Amino acid sequence: MKNIVTTFVLMALLFCSCHKNKTDVNQHAEITAEMAYEGVNNYCHSEYDWSATEDNPVMMSVIMGDETETEYQVIFRSYTGALVSFYVDKASGKTRMVESVPTLNIDTVTGNINLFDYLGKTN
Repeated sequence: MKNIVTTFVLMALLFCSCHKNKTDVNQHAEITAEMAYEGVNNYCHSEYDWSATEDNPVMMSVIMGDETETEYQVIFRSYTGALVSFYVDKASGKTRMVESVPTLNIDTVTGNINLFDYLGKTN
């Protein structure tokens, strides 16, 4: 009887520990540079008007910036000359946005996004 109970408990633990929600797994994955770029690029294409690039695609861009131990910087350049730097936390995917107007030397924190909300989406 003791073997049956032990077997049942071990099986229950095995099933409980193996069942993980896909979102939970993704939310705890370390962010790669490719993921940071993809998520920010998808965000920028969904939130900003890219119609100005139809005749001149180089007017707007998304490029990788600096990298530290804890975050990636991805930079969006608008046709207006404004820059938005996205600072992607490598551990959590939390991304803070800082808009810069270089000619006026102005930096403004404009919000936060969750990078996981924009991964795997098409433009």
